[in-house]
Amino acid sequence: MADPTPAPETAPKPAAEKKAPPAKAPPIEAKPLPAFIEEHFFPALRQALANINISDVSLVWVPELNQVRGSWAGGQHEFIITFTQGDLKGLKTFAYSSYGAPPSTLESFMIDERKITLELLVFYTVQRLTAQKILVLN
Repeated sequence: MADPTPAPETAPKPAAEKKAPPAKAPPIEAKPLPAFIEEHFFPALRQALANINISDVSLVWVPELNQVRGSWAGGQHEFIITFTQGDLKGLKTFAYSSYGAPPSTLESFMIDERKITLELLVFYTVQRLTAQKILVLN
């Protein structure tokens, strides 16, 4: 004969907790622009220029203008990168000069890039300076 007492209800087993993957640190490009420029861009650009034997580089961040100003050869060659909207994603312009002349041409800079990374910013800066034949004669 079957036991007439109902079987005790068993509590449902808790689902195994899934461990969340460790949170990724935000990319360095997400830092505020002045911090990104001074902590990451300047050292990387100095290294890239040193790789082509340009070591007397002066790099300055001008916060009120959102500009990077660079010079070498005792100020004989200069360039300016302006972040017009104060961030990496916004419009950027590039200007250069040689032998003490003021920058006379303002060019758009990195307009086709969807994602701006440190490596791309350094690459395009060196590429632009090389194209103007003020880094090396090509």
